[in-house]
Amino acid sequence: MSFLAKAFGFDKAKHNVRTEILAGLTTFLTMAYILAVNPGIFSALDMPGGAVFTATALAAIVGTLVMALYAKKPFALAPGMGLNAFFVFTVCLGMGHSWQFALTAVFLEGIIFIILTLTKVRTWLINAIPGTLKKAIGAGIGLFIAFIGLQNAGIIANSDATLVTLGDITHGTGLLALIGLFITAGLVMAKVRGGILWGILITAILGLFIKDPATGAAITTLPSKYVSLPESISPIFCKFEWGQILSWDMLAVVFTFLFIDMFDTMGTIIGVHQGAGLIDKGNEEIPGVEKMFLADSIATIAGACFGTSTTTTYVESASGVGEGGRTGLTAFSVAVLFALALFLSPIFLAIPGAATAPALIIVGVMMMPSIKTIHWEDYCKAIPAFITIIMMPLAYSISDGILLGVISYVLCHAVAGKFKDISITMWILAILFICKYIFI
Repeated sequence: MSFLAKAFGFDKAKHNVRTEILAGLTTFLTMAYILAVNPGIFSALDMPGGAVFTATALAAIVGTLVMALYAKKPFALAPGMGLNAFFVFTVCLGMGHSWQFALTAVFLEGIIFIILTLTKVRTWLINAIPGTLKKAIGAGIGLFIAFIGLQNAGIIANSDATLVTLGDITHGTGLLALIGLFITAGLVMAKVRGGILWGILITAILGLFIKDPATGAAITTLPSKYVSLPESISPIFCKFEWGQILSWDMLAVVFTFLFIDMFDTMGTIIGVHQGAGLIDKGNEEIPGVEKMFLADSIATIAGACFGTSTTTTYVESASGVGEGGRTGLTAFSVAVLFALALFLSPIFLAIPGAATAPALIIVGVMMMPSIKTIHWEDYCKAIPAFITIIMMPLAYSISDGILLGVISYVLCHAVAGKFKDISITMWILAILFICKYIFI
């Protein structure tokens, strides 16, 4: 057995090294924004931005390496969006707890995750989701990441009257993203190898010549320096607060972190596998799911020790899978790039959101085919599937889409009298999810 096969699950008869590496680069470029966003969010707690940047990269490196070498899957991990906002704005600023308290909750969540994974509770949950909802999850995530791309580019903007509205698509980032979208679409339709990645790079270069009307500066700006040493994480490393671990607040916070992370990760794994056609057609199961969950759990514990919020599997991994990434070599490439980012952060952070937005939109398209196999004429299946799909982008949450899909699946089948189609597991999950919305 070759080194690549043993280390990453690489089969030279099925896989291509160049494709795997390009897929990793594509995934990294679509998720590298977290390196800039996370320090900004944590600045509200007066946590040192440089240390948070380093902790974010280190958490991504550890989690993605475990995914590459242990699970041998093409998924990347990093501190999750939404979970970082809950950490800062709800737990710390809203409930009045210290960031040390919140880090302790994240650490405990990771420990519980490992226990649930080793006891195969998480695998039991993922296998309990009906095939119809698994197909809907793939399509829903496709819409969700496309929506993220549209927002990052300013094509979709916030509106007080209608919540969202069409942004400025004739100037600035909106215009650049639209140009990049058609360039990327052309490359993909022409079956150019690495078309999504080339689309990102070409769009970023075009950003040097298109100005942001608000600032008058070019959307893509060349960094003033290209190399910088990473800052120490000592101010935030293992700064846990054990005095309140038995409090009701700690229980509620840990459970909420656990719930969001569990179903975000579950949704990403199901959705990306579904979109890439990697789910077993016979039993709708995902091979090696326990190892993927364990990688996620280890990454969460490591992230808490480094000093950042819950680390989770990134939905942007779909962009690398869309480029043909199928093995741990893709994830390993992402981890190497995060390591380089510790020293070359000015270069990686120079790529604007408008350049990665077209990639997310195209990947959204790639994840839609699973929708055609849903039995739309059977409303017991169609309604829960539709709710799952539509609620992910509208609620801005993969986990909420899954939870509401499960609840509606049970209710629709119960109202129709099709009790034999509802497993005991689905009843239990539906009741738990309803309690979650009532009490949390």
